[in-house]
Amino acid sequence: MFDTTSPPWQEPAHQTLADLIASYRASSRYTCLRARTRRDYDQVLDYLKGTIGQVAVASIKRPQVIAQMEANAHRTRFANYVQQVLSVLFEHAIDLGWLDHNPAKSVRKLKTPAERRAPHRPWTDAAIAIFRARANATARLIFELGIGSVQRPGDWPKFRWSDYDGEALRITQGKTGISLWLPCSQELKRMLDATRRHGVSILSDADGRPFSYFKMARIMREERKRLGLVEFDLHALRYRGVQELAWAGCTDDEIAAFSGHASIAMIRKYAGEARQVMRARTAAQKRQMLTETRTN
Repeated sequence: MFDTTSPPWQEPAHQTLADLIASYRASSRYTCLRARTRRDYDQVLDYLKGTIGQVAVASIKRPQVIAQMEANAHRTRFANYVQQVLSVLFEHAIDLGWLDHNPAKSVRKLKTPAERRAPHRPWTDAAIAIFRARANATARLIFELGIGSVQRPGDWPKFRWSDYDGEALRITQGKTGISLWLPCSQELKRMLDATRRHGVSILSDADGRPFSYFKMARIMREERKRLGLVEFDLHALRYRGVQELAWAGCTDDEIAAFSGHASIAMIRKYAGEARQVMRARTAAQKRQMLTETRTN
């Protein structure tokens, strides 16, 4: 953390980090960002404003950038976002003439400890059967939107009833800006058709107020805990959706058309396990046929 008990931190200059944040938020650097990116940046900007907002911009050096990252080492992704957002802010400061260099540039990102790098565990057939049989209606709707649309959890609350034509959904992904037409799975279609429409958004409360991501995540977390399915998270529903497309024999391009993945490598990562199982089963069947032929 910054040492605010001794100069130069004791007497903040006119050009403080809070001043820089305000200027940045009014600039095209910020206003031209996608909505999803702005939301992510805002979390860091609000954090920085609240913790070191009164620190003079010209006083911030590379060690203090690293100190801010280390203060958030328990949440690695956020810590690395601190470096990224500070670097963007300092580039803006250079444009304003407040700095002549970027103290956050090329600062090494923190690595996630091995024990916290566990991959998403795709939902198993048994877990899906339990959830579909026993989950409450709201959680079940969230579940079917996730596995049926194969989209990122952050996009699920964005679905509106006007996006549903009775057969398919439309969405513009928050992360990529890609617009997609998504034919509904049978389970998702049945769930949508059976759901009473309370508001504009598909995920809304009884008064028509749309769910935030955090409310949606809380509902699912509580239901997964109640059903003993805590190890299967929200993003793993997207993982499972990709696997189901792979099991159906879809090519990488066909999966990308549905999921909106920009990277084929990510599709192969998600679909790889499903395809390995399929190939192994086919190989086992061929071996069994050979064994039976030799025996006869």
